[in-house]
This record gives sequence, structure tokens and C-alpha cells, in this order.
Amino acid sequence: MLNPFFKNAGPFKIEKLLNIVGIKNIDNFKSDKIFNVTDLKNATKKDLTFFHSKRYSLLASQTKASYCVTLSSLSKFLPDSCKKIIVDNVLLDIAKITKEFYPDSVVDDFDESVKDISKTTFRKKVKFGKNILIGKNVKIGKNCSIGHNTIIEQNVEIGSNCSIGSNVIIRDTIIKDNVSILDGCVIGKKGFGFFPNNERNIRYPHIGIVIINEYCEIGCGSTIDRGSLSNTIIGKNTYLDNQVHIAHNNKIGNNCIIAGQVGFAGSSSLGNNVMIGGQAGVSGHLKIGNNVQIGGGSGVINDIPDNTKVMGYPAKSLREFIKDKR
Repeated sequence: MLNPFFKNAGPFKIEKLLNIVGIKNIDNFKSDKIFNVTDLKNATKKDLTFFHSKRYSLLASQTKASYCVTLSSLSKFLPDSCKKIIVDNVLLDIAKITKEFYPDSVVDDFDESVKDISKTTFRKKVKFGKNILIGKNVKIGKNCSIGHNTIIEQNVEIGSNCSIGSNVIIRDTIIKDNVSILDGCVIGKKGFGFFPNNERNIRYPHIGIVIINEYCEIGCGSTIDRGSLSNTIIGKNTYLDNQVHIAHNNKIGNNCIIAGQVGFAGSSSLGNNVMIGGQAGVSGHLKIGNNVQIGGGSGVINDIPDNTKVMGYPAKSLREFIKDKR
């Protein structure tokens, strides 16, 4: 399951979902039921998915979804077993459908369920500071500590031997063992996903979570957004410096080192053993390979293959960068 926390309001008849996006020709489909909406890779024959960019054509050709919201120009990449729902704006229409399945995933109001930790069972097993609030559906392992003025909102799992700093807010997140979250972090809030509109911008539902694997450290003031239709994942033994922003759906590999004020747009992936210098920026929907080194202040706007060193804006091989500066 993509998100073990959000309640799925489905299943729905495909007739209802097609009506939501304004498609009236439904005679052939109205008896079908759809149980979930998810990405191309994780979809099953009970699910509906979406396909909006040729970049994902390989995943599209392998999807097991029974239905896919897509563009006419991309429909040829989908398997015959997947029925095509042709629309003009894939992301806008899949947002409408996702909201139907997960109506609580758009708004991130403060958690009204929180209680002072002294009034919960965690008071006996957690070392904690002053003014700590804990929401519903929270699990915390052994030998953990939580600093002053921190709020662990609903739907959080924290492993053993973890250190959560002061002034931290966490929700919709799974944190594995031996992780340190330093002061001032915000983890698991919805990402910066919306469709501009002159009258009122339309928010995209974020039904994914954040997963932080073992032995990670998240620096002070960092923000990690939960995923939209997939999860945001931080690999094992990866360290983030202060004021790093990880947007929704990013996949960060194992043993990565990311210096201060680095920013990631959504839906990019990093391999293992990646090193990124301070104030670099990584655009969305990119693939950064293993053992890549990105110089400080660089702007990455293209995929980077394994074992490459890059620098500059736009980021280019270090050899080319040095040559151009002579």
C-alpha cells in the first residue's frame, strides 16, 4: 500500500470517475470498479494510473493498471490490457480523481488529535523535553529522545535509537532505526503541487508519505515533503546538511552526502554515494546516477550518468567547466 495512513474511500465505478473528468462516453466501462489510483510502476489490475510524459514510456509499457489517464499522443505506449482515458490535461484530471479516493489528502491543517506527551504512554519510554505534543496513530521505538516544542503529528512511525530535535514537526512519515532529525525540521507535510488558475489555484492531493531509512541524519531547518502519488524516500546512511529541501516524490539513494541549502524539485532520483555541494539545485524528473559528484552552486537540469563529476549552470562535466574558465 502506498500510504498506510490515508483512508481510501474507494472502490468506485469507472463511470463515476469518468464523469469527474467530464467524459460522457462510458457505455463500455460503467460496470468496472476501480479500487485505487497510483503510479505506473505500482498499479495493479484493480487500479487506475496516469501517464503524462514520454519520459515514462518504458514504465507505461509495463504497467498492470486496468485504466490510464493519458494524452492521445502517448496512448500508443500503453499495453492493450490497459484501457486509455484520453484527456487534455492529465495531471489536472488525475488530481480530481485522486481527491475522490483520498478526500483528506489535500488540506494539511494542524492536528487536533495531539496530546501532551506526559498524558500518553510514551512518557514512560521516551526521553523528552518540554511542550511535546503527540498525535494519533504514532509509534515510537526504544531509546528515543524528543527535544523541546516538537510536535509528532498523526500517522508517524519512529524506530529505535532515534533522536528528534527541538521545534520539529513530523507527520505521515516512517522513520527507521538510528536516525537523527535535528532542530527545526518539517517532515511529511504536503508538497508544492498545484495547478495555476486565475481565480483560484487548484491543489494536488499528496497521498504518499516520507520514508527515512536507517542511520540517516537530517540537518537543522530542513524540509522533506511527502509524496503525491509515490513516496519520498531517503536512503540508508544518507546525511543532509542544514536547510536542505527535498520536494515530493524524490528518491535519494544510500550513503549520499548533501550540503547546506541544496534544493530538489519534485520526482527526481539519486543513486547511491552521491555528493552534492552547498546551494546546488536539482530540477524535477531527473535521474542522477551512482557515485556522482555535483559541485556547490551548480544547477542540474539534465540526467547525470554514473561516476560523473559536474559543476556550473547548467551543470556540465568538471573537465568542461574548468576548460571554459581558463
